[in-house]
Order: sequence, then structure tokens, then C-alpha cells
Amino acid sequence: MSHEVNRDLLKALAEGYGVALDFWDFDGNFREVSTSTLISVLAAMGVDASSDESIRAELKARDERPWRRVLPHCTIARDDRETTFQVHVPHGCSVQVEIIVEGGGTIGARQIDDWELPRDIDGVLTGQASFVVPVGTPLGYHKLRARVMDGGEERVEEASLIVTPTRLDVESRLRGRAWGMMAQLYSTRSRQSWGIGDAADLAEMGSLFGELGADFLLVNPLHAAEPIEPMSPSPYLPVTRRFFNPVYIRPEDIREVAYLSGPERSLVTWASENVKKMSLENELIERDAAWKAKREALDVIFAAGRSQARQRDFDRFREMEGQGLEDFALWCALVEKYGDEFPDQLRDINSPHVARERRELADRVDFWAWLQWVMDEQLSRAQNESRAAGMRIGVSHDLAVGVHPKGADVWMLPDAFARGIGVGAPPDMYNQQGQNWSQPPWRPDSLEEMSYAPLRDMARTVMRHAGLLRVDHIMGLFRLWWIPEGSAPTEGTYVRFNHEAMVGVLLLEAHRAGVVVVGEDLGTVEPWVREYLRERGIFGTSVFWFEKDEGGWPIHPQDFRSDAMVSVDTHDLPPAASYLAGEHVDLRESLGLLVKPVEEMRAEAREERDRVMARLREHGLIGEDPSEREVVEALHAYIVRTPAPILQVSLVNAVGERRAQNQPGTDQEYPNWRLPLADGTEQVVLVEELATNPRLQSLVARLNQELESTR
Repeated sequence: MSHEVNRDLLKALAEGYGVALDFWDFDGNFREVSTSTLISVLAAMGVDASSDESIRAELKARDERPWRRVLPHCTIARDDRETTFQVHVPHGCSVQVEIIVEGGGTIGARQIDDWELPRDIDGVLTGQASFVVPVGTPLGYHKLRARVMDGGEERVEEASLIVTPTRLDVESRLRGRAWGMMAQLYSTRSRQSWGIGDAADLAEMGSLFGELGADFLLVNPLHAAEPIEPMSPSPYLPVTRRFFNPVYIRPEDIREVAYLSGPERSLVTWASENVKKMSLENELIERDAAWKAKREALDVIFAAGRSQARQRDFDRFREMEGQGLEDFALWCALVEKYGDEFPDQLRDINSPHVARERRELADRVDFWAWLQWVMDEQLSRAQNESRAAGMRIGVSHDLAVGVHPKGADVWMLPDAFARGIGVGAPPDMYNQQGQNWSQPPWRPDSLEEMSYAPLRDMARTVMRHAGLLRVDHIMGLFRLWWIPEGSAPTEGTYVRFNHEAMVGVLLLEAHRAGVVVVGEDLGTVEPWVREYLRERGIFGTSVFWFEKDEGGWPIHPQDFRSDAMVSVDTHDLPPAASYLAGEHVDLRESLGLLVKPVEEMRAEAREERDRVMARLREHGLIGEDPSEREVVEALHAYIVRTPAPILQVSLVNAVGERRAQNQPGTDQEYPNWRLPLADGTEQVVLVEELATNPRLQSLVARLNQELESTR
């Protein structure tokens, strides 16, 4: 591959595919993207930019592509405005367009003037006509139908039309300010947990925190991980974002357990004995041991069968989830049989070899589909319990930014993903070497051709039993940092998505599910994006430690954003007590993650702490010699005084935990996502102990008192 190509030609092609040629980095410096990166990124979208000749051919194909179709692949409209789209037919032909409304009925699309000159496309003089989707077209997934009269013959073409809400009605859903807890579910265990927190623990916490006045309980992504060991610890590296991880099932809560025979029940009990003991110890969470034990028990419960009514419920669930669930269950069965390295003939989901395996593994496909049904039931129960306890929002889910490169999504929907690319982030002040999350991105062009079905199906499932959805790295709906395989994170570039479509589909699903959406918009964010999200009714994210003025001081409470969920910290930072003590610097130094001298970083951490303490005193929140508990509570009182409509409290702060759940920039060097919930003395804190935990009770009392005083 030659990289000696005309930069101007390459620029035109890259811009046509939303690939950035340059960007402003975190330090405000202008950076130009290398030619080799641009060529590799375009190649991942099936675009040949290896020579001037191929670039010219690709530019011509790109320019003519809309003219080769009667209707666009997918038209995105908003319900409060007219949306124009173009139709292409042989010059001189008449065309009429109507909207086939989801659920029944038709609406006419009005033709408007279009003075675009006809073009010669493959020897056919082709004309363009413009039509309008009218204001007030119902929200939903509709069809555009074009009737083309060509020489006395009628030709009918159809394409997708998605009408989205301009703005979520968040005010009526929140009805005032809301606060909630944030917990890593795997870490929050009870005496009945199988070594890892589960849906029953989620229901217990939802009930407790609802009684304490919380409006929501946000948990880490519960997306599906590998179906057999080893299971990736990171909840942000799932095999699919559409389905859930059955490791969170509480086996004893499955209805059929009550009807097991004595020997069958004994098998379930024996499977749990060793892993339940793990819940009582402050040792790293062993997902593999927990899942192996649960899978043995779940196999027994599944094999025992269901009543006819329950089987019909299960059948309806499978029908609702459709082919996506069947394919995911098949993938799980194949991994169970072959491991994660499939034989070559099974890598194509449409191959006859896969069809044969689907028939031969039918019982295991049923099992893996059944696990999703059980998860759905238990998540529904947790949400109902939370709402019954007084939560206005209830259980809230977290949507990861991407999926595992060898996961189910990539196998099920290969055309949706760019190959040879990892998603990550350019360098910033907290990750000065950049990040590569090793996740393949969706292809913007493929998403449009698929009418955004991967996004729609994923959002619908994740939000079914949720009251709020946190979208990790919401910038991924606008642009993502693509890193060619084999390149450093610094050698990437941004690729733009159709954010109007991506955000629109997400809002349509949120509207239907009655869900509040919060976008994690930290880090490098183009200024217009936050305004766009605000206009669409999506809340941003503010973190106390990151909100500083030009002099490096914490901003005053009244200067925080009024359109964000605010918290003291994030799961990527140590809890507040540890951060105040500068332990994050010591940790990063021990892991070799610092690019500045350690003493310089420690001095900066001390200065940051001194300024925080001064600011808290300035607002009358602490005295001269406060205890650690008083400082942590003061930080939460501080964020209550902001205008933020949503407040988030980390459970680790509430119980006095000091260890970070995740250290960005590490893989095996630090036990990311494997630490059980413990207090400052490293004693395990169980779910049933939360109701009497003195630090938690004190923090919640302070929070509610402060909220009452600001009403």
C-alpha cells in the first residue's frame, strides 16, 4: 500500500465518510492525522484510498450512491418539523410517495420544488424529486413507499422512515430533583449470594434505598459476558450489549425451584455451598467459580421443566425478542461446545454448517434463551420492588460504549462492524498515553443501511425494566476515536456518526419505555454537543473533582450545570476518602502510569485537597478539624447545593471503602472490577448490613437534610 497519495483528494474522500483529518487535543494543540491512519480507517469501511486513482473512483461512487436508489436507505425525522428527503427516478417518470405508519394507516408525503439537474447514472438519465415528511407524523418506525410510473408500468419501492421525539419530556418524569445510589452490582453481596452480587441483591438494595428516600439505583452494565469460563471481569467489555449476563441470576428465586424433587434440590444446594462462603470474605471476586456453580444449578432447574403456562410465557418472550435472541443463544451454545475459537466453517452465521449446528444444538439453544427469560423476570422484579419502595425512577442501567472483538454481536452482525479497528480515546490529563479499549466500532454506513436496528434492538432490551439509562461515553453517538490495528492510541482519528439518527433512535426507545437518559459527557467534548443534548432532553454528567475554574479551584455550587447528573466521583477514581489522601497518585505511580515526576504529582494532589477543604469551609460545610466522614458528607452536601436536577451517591463513599473499582490504563496490573464492597477497615459489607451501616445512615441523613433545606 502506497501512502504517497494526493492529500486534497484524500481529504475530500475522508470528509465524505466522516473521517477527521485533524483535531484539537486535550491541551489545545492542533493535530494533523497521518495519511496511513486515514487510509487504514477508510479501508475498515470498505473504502479503497490506497492510490489517487482508487480515491477518484471512490469519490465518484460516493457521489452517485444516492442516485442509484429510488429512496434513501433510512430517513430520520422529528415529530415537530418538516423533514425533506430526495427520490431518484429515471428522468421524466412520475413518482408518488406515501408513509406507511407503524401499526396501520397511511399519510401522504408532499412533493416540493427541486431544481437539481438530472444526471447520467450508468447510461440512464436520472432525475431527483424532493418530498416532505409532514409535521405531526406519529413517532415510530414507519415505511416510505414510492410508486414510480415508468413507461406505463408501476414500480413500488420501500425504505425505512424513523420519526423521533425532538425532546424527551424529562420534567414530568423527574417531577423535581432526584437522588440515587450508584453500585457495582457484582461487588454487593449478601449471605445468599453465590460469590457475586445478583438480581436478588439488586431488589434488596432497591427496596432499602427507596425507603431511605432515594429515587434510583444505578448499577454497572449488566450486559452479557462470555458464556463459559474465563469470563471477562470488565462489565464494559461485553460480548453483546443487547442481552444480559446470567451470572446475575439468583437460582433459588426461579419459580420452578419450588417444585424440584429432593435429589434435584440437593444438586442446587450443593452447587452453591462453596461459592456462598466466598461472599463473606474480602477476597477478589471469582466470577468463573461463581458462574460454574450457577451453571450447574441452572442446568438442573432448566431440565426439570415448566408448567404449560410458564412455557407459554417463555415462548412469548422468545417471540418478542425474535431472531436476535435465537442467534445469541446459538452463539452461546457454540462457544459452550467449541470454545471462543470457532472452526472456520462456523464463522459465517449464514453458512449451512451453522444451520446444521442450530438444529443439533436445539436443546442448548433453548437453555441459553431460557437464561435470558429468567434474567428478564428477575430484573423486572427488582424494578417493581424499587418502585414499590418509593423510588420515582427505580433501577437504572448503564450502557457500555462497545463490545468484545470476539463476541456475539460481531458474529451475529458482522456487516455492522468495522474490522481491523479498535475504539479508544486520545490522550487526556488522566490518561496521558491515550486508551485503546480494543472494541470494534459500528460502521456508520452499515447502521444506516440496517435502519439502525442494532441500536434500536439494544436500547429496547436494556431499557425494558429501567427508569434511567446512563450512556457511557455518549460522544460515541457523535464520533469515536478509531485506532487502526497495531497502532498506538495516539495514532487514531475521529470518525463521525449520524448523531441525529443515533440520538433520535435512542430517544424514541426511551420515550416508549418512560426512561430518563443521562449521557457521560466527560473528557474531550465539542462545545455544541452539550447544547444539543440539552435541547434533546438528555442530561449530561458533572463530577466534583473535574469541575474547576481557570485557576484550578473547585467551582462554586451555583456554577455547576443545571442539565446534568452530578456526583462527587466516578468508578474510575478511588472513593472520596482515598482521593483526598492522595492514594490515587501512589497507585498510579506503583503501576507506572505517571508521565510527570511522582513528587510533582503528589504536590498537585496536596494543593487540590487544600483547595477543596478551603472551598468546603467557605460554604460552611466543615469546621477546622473535620473527620474523614465529615469531609465526605460535606462533599455530598456541596453537590446538593448545585442546580443539578439529578444527584448520584457512590455506595463505596457511603460505606467508607477506599479502593478504586477500576484503574484506567491497566489490564492485569490492577484487579479491576473484582473488588467486593468493603469498609475503610477492609471488612466486607453485606447487602443485609447496609440498613444498619452507620456511615451510610449518616451520609443519607446529611444528604436528605441538605435537600430539605434547599427546597
